[in-house]
Amino acid sequence: MQEQMDDDLLQERLVAILSGFFGVLALLLASVGLYGVIAYAVARRTREIGIRMALGAPRTHVVGIVLRDALVMVLTGSLVGLCAALALTRLASAFLYGMTPRDPATFVLAISMLVVVTVLASYIPARRASNVDPMVALREE
Repeated sequence: MQEQMDDDLLQERLVAILSGFFGVLALLLASVGLYGVIAYAVARRTREIGIRMALGAPRTHVVGIVLRDALVMVLTGSLVGLCAALALTRLASAFLYGMTPRDPATFVLAISMLVVVTVLASYIPARRASNVDPMVALREE
């Protein structure tokens, strides 16, 4: 009987494993893309960051500015994605077994993971921005 149940659930397990793999891959691609966008934005704001540093802004303030900008961007996207996900729950309900399509824990976990990935992906450009020499930044352009 156990073998029959395993055979019957093989396709569902395969779909679940593939979905998990593609979810992790999407998270990795999102973090790389986010890193690229934040690094580009920091590079474009080098002059502004140099002026702030020349006027006495502490390094933690510069890191905070970069992290805040990244978090605002991701939280705005998460809000739009949450609204779209809640609107499309009827389509997903046919594929779910043993859980509701509007499971709050799943949504909280997904948004929390995005926030953690955002902080990790934007910390490197934020640190780089805080190490900008004001004189070099002011000479650019």
